[in-house]
Amino acid sequence: MLMTIDVGNTNITIGVFKYEKLLGSFRMTTKMPRTSDEFGVAIRDILDRNGMDIADIEDVIIASVVPAIMHSLVSGVIKYLDINPVLVEPGVKTGIKILTDNPAQIGADRIVDAAGAYELYGGPVLVIDFGTATTYDLVDATGGFVAGVTAPGIRISAKALWEDAAKLPEIEIKKPDSILAKETISSMQAGLVYGQIGQTEYIVKHMIEESGYDKVQVVATGGLGSMIAQNTDCIDVYDPNLTLQGMRFIYNKQNRRKKK
Repeated sequence: MLMTIDVGNTNITIGVFKYEKLLGSFRMTTKMPRTSDEFGVAIRDILDRNGMDIADIEDVIIASVVPAIMHSLVSGVIKYLDINPVLVEPGVKTGIKILTDNPAQIGADRIVDAAGAYELYGGPVLVIDFGTATTYDLVDATGGFVAGVTAPGIRISAKALWEDAAKLPEIEIKKPDSILAKETISSMQAGLVYGQIGQTEYIVKHMIEESGYDKVQVVATGGLGSMIAQNTDCIDVYDPNLTLQGMRFIYNKQNRRKKK
């Protein structure tokens, strides 16, 4: 079995694949400091509680946008799984050609999403990841990463509201019954959710128009992406496991001898 580990700014998402089938996905918080032993024990316990044997994990691939935890995480994987993991970094085959001005600035998470979307849905494809930041990445028909837009994620916007405005409370992020809000909480919810929908529709429209591409498939992923996708016609597909699938595709492109 293959373990995929996606290290984001908010969560670490772990996926376990048996061939092409995703057997399960699990989350840990990123911001909690952990030693290599704590990472190893946490991963072992997650597998055990879900009826999976750590000895069945043949290989591991990691994509990270949080360099500070990588030494402990990689050391934990090596110590507890006896596997030296593949890292999504420069030099790794991804199937995606970075055609932007500074390829080194493109995060591993965006490359993984692009790889997953291109393999699953073809190109041209516009990938939206509703994570800590909301990212919009355009991949052409040949697998070229041609452009990307980065915007504040909905949680960042929400946090700014209740931390920087003294009288605004911390709220649940959900779509209110109406945009015609009549009290503070639904007013904030309306601004956050409808604002994200409006941002999404505007950016998607203009990225496609300026690209000149025909029949661009728009694929969304990320925690709150489902809520946005359900409330706009500009998103064709919502795929919650796109990042994990992208890591599996990238892993399969490596000349890698699996653990015996």
